[in-house]
Amino acid sequence: MNNPIKDNWIAFIHDLQNRICAALEAADGQARFFEDKWERPEGGGGKTRVIANGKVFEKGGVNTSVVYGPVTEAMRSQLKIDGDNWFACGLSLVIHPLNPFVPTVHCNYRMFELYDKNHNVTDRWFGGGTDLTPYYLIDEDAIHFHSTYKNVCGQFDPSFYPDFKRECDHYFVNTHRNNERRGIGGIFYDHQRPNETKDVDFWFRFGQSCGNAFISAYVPIVEKRKNMEWNAANKHWQEIRRGRYTEFNLVHDRGTLFGLKTNGRIESILMSLPPTVRFEYNYQPAPGSEEERLLDACLRPKEWV
Repeated sequence: MNNPIKDNWIAFIHDLQNRICAALEAADGQARFFEDKWERPEGGGGKTRVIANGKVFEKGGVNTSVVYGPVTEAMRSQLKIDGDNWFACGLSLVIHPLNPFVPTVHCNYRMFELYDKNHNVTDRWFGGGTDLTPYYLIDEDAIHFHSTYKNVCGQFDPSFYPDFKRECDHYFVNTHRNNERRGIGGIFYDHQRPNETKDVDFWFRFGQSCGNAFISAYVPIVEKRKNMEWNAANKHWQEIRRGRYTEFNLVHDRGTLFGLKTNGRIESILMSLPPTVRFEYNYQPAPGSEEERLLDACLRPKEWV
């Protein structure tokens, strides 16, 4: 079946993976990504690219997947997906830096299609987002990151940035931790379907622009902070916060749950977890400290721009 939208999206995602990996390797200056190609028995596969033990990046991955198959009963009941067959293609990355003053970052951009028994497209939606998880709150970096995505959103619809920032603030939340946010947010959108005013091309170009903005949103922050001095106490706090990151990804993240429900590749799904974490009983940062300031920002979302 001829489907240029699908083919063009796949080509974009693979090109974006190449460009992001090259930019991150240049920022690290030492480590290189290694690629692990994999196949999914039920249909499709992907390219997992992992970087580790670098001068800047302690662990990270930039993954792409092109997967498809029949809609299972588990997908119908647990993911509320209806149809005969499905297709999904996206890029997902998580980067965990060594230096506690360099933020962790996550982004994901994807397209999903459903088909009837004659392989006609019956539904299509786009989703994605990019969010920042600092361990020490540097206002300049937060403003730069949010400004980058506000500018991208503004080129398409002025309501996108406030709407998608709010969605991000309310998604990456450890509700079991008194609604503590994973980080300082960014943008997040999901299930955006083409309509008469915003067609397939519109949502394709929006996802493309957001994905392309990742390098300019994140790499300048890395360059500014990667040579800052840090000590064991800074690393200890970073690992405490990494524990919160781990909790969200394993308990709440829809992408993780989707991968597990569709027999996704476990190594790629759990690539997002940090290399070292701490779970200390009732740990509280010192009052008035920079660590407490970061925690306050995660409890109460802020308008950065």
